[in-house]
Amino acid sequence: MQNFPGVGVSPGRVIGTIRQMPKPISEPPAGEQLAPDTTAEEATAALKAAAAAVHDELKARAETATGDGKAVLEATALMAKDTMLLKSAGKLIGRGTSPQRAIWEAGASVSEMLHNLGGYMAERATDVLDVRARIVAELRGVPAPGIPSAGTPFILVAEDLAPADTATLDPDKVLALVTSGGGPQSHTAIIARSLGLPAVVAAAGVDELPDGTEMYVDGAAGFISVDPDESQRAAALAWAGNASLLATFDGNGTTADGHLVPLLANVGGAKDAAAAAGLNAQGVGLFRTEFCFLERDTEPSVEEQAAAYKGVFDAFPGKKVVLRTLDAGADKPLPFLTDATEPNPALGVRGYRTDFTTPGVLERQLQAIALAEKESEADVWVMAPMISTAEEAAHFASMCASAGIKNPGVMVEVPSAALTAEAILREVGFASLGTNDLTQYAMAADRQLGPLANLNTPWQPAVLRLVGLTVEGSRAEGNNKPVGVCGEAAADPALAVVLTGLGVNTLSMTARSLAAVAAVLKTVTLPEAQELAKLALSAPSATEARAWVREKLPVLEELGL
Repeated sequence: MQNFPGVGVSPGRVIGTIRQMPKPISEPPAGEQLAPDTTAEEATAALKAAAAAVHDELKARAETATGDGKAVLEATALMAKDTMLLKSAGKLIGRGTSPQRAIWEAGASVSEMLHNLGGYMAERATDVLDVRARIVAELRGVPAPGIPSAGTPFILVAEDLAPADTATLDPDKVLALVTSGGGPQSHTAIIARSLGLPAVVAAAGVDELPDGTEMYVDGAAGFISVDPDESQRAAALAWAGNASLLATFDGNGTTADGHLVPLLANVGGAKDAAAAAGLNAQGVGLFRTEFCFLERDTEPSVEEQAAAYKGVFDAFPGKKVVLRTLDAGADKPLPFLTDATEPNPALGVRGYRTDFTTPGVLERQLQAIALAEKESEADVWVMAPMISTAEEAAHFASMCASAGIKNPGVMVEVPSAALTAEAILREVGFASLGTNDLTQYAMAADRQLGPLANLNTPWQPAVLRLVGLTVEGSRAEGNNKPVGVCGEAAADPALAVVLTGLGVNTLSMTARSLAAVAAVLKTVTLPEAQELAKLALSAPSATEARAWVREKLPVLEELGL
């Protein structure tokens, strides 16, 4: 038996035969010149037509996708129209280079530039290379890179997946997802969770296995084996038997002794919200409003925004909907708002900070939110991302008040916000911890990088201490203002217990994770959760924190979580 340890990012135990992602589009020959009968103008036109075709194809796929998949496809489609990429290629064509070689070299240059910027912009480097390959395929008249097809369901294996590929995974055809690269917060991981696919990343060597190999995947343990034994077959069978339990949430998040922990959903638009409501989410803990702004060269009007927001509000009448104001910048650049020349976008003008450089956009968004709220029955709460100081929190609260919004809050993603939570929560009514960014900033570890996967986990005791400090800040001087978690940490059933023990009031996650988190929470009392939180905080490492807590929760093994 051959084993491949990796990083588990989405639970599930399955056995199936593997299909490898097709090999990437081959590089056009170095020095390849224009065909003798083709002018530079004709070649440039052909390149622009190919790029437009790639853009339109990705955009069409985005229109039928939802949530994370929709956002990824839209962002990748935008890259196919990137003026820097196309202008660079056009200049090379003007010097006699063939269009295929021109876009290849231009893509390499733009990708390297983005990679060197680090942080979120480094993730866009992958998008550029994906788009480059698709444009070359279009120019050659061959199929673009994509998910392989098969008559029966299979385990998809790859070195890594392009964002546009992970966004279109069909859970009816793909049993599990395994990559040799990537990190726990990569597009691959996030899309796998949203689709409910068992997934393991950073499993070195799996991309060398031949098609048809039988494989066992444990997405919670991050464990893979070839030629599974009888115990693994029994585990996969047991997981299949638990499928109904882990697919149904009754709409009541509680511990065994009745302590309420509302379980909310992360959504990106009205379709997501309707799906989450259908899965009995108790509300929305994170509505990512930037999806309304993507694929636009200009700011949408107040009326357009209000209509988009109302679509989400209407899915949850009488229930809590927490809306995050525009989180533009870094990995979500917008032409009318983002400075693409920033040397370090992850630490730059993003989120709330865009109001420093482009005042008015946030004010108009708040007006749109207030307008939508007046026409709906949802209990609307509004929070700003990337708040670092109490002064910023106070300014945001005053903007909300001016717009007529009653429930202002903040995202706690920057460690300074956790460390000064008491002062910040004097200014606003609630806080929500974005554990993805909080972890990468606390650990100084880019969340997209596979080699840093062990650093970039919310099980890090340092990150858990920041969560605890935020809760302590809310309790100081009798504040007791709500503190939620809306990052990926909330979707981990074991970590959900720890977060509850730390005093977090609500947990928000991809809707497919609700049932599993609820099932585990109902097996522990609040005092037991508090003891497990203390245990995790006392651990010397993230690995031991996770192992110690999981050992005390036998239900995880029973359910395959």
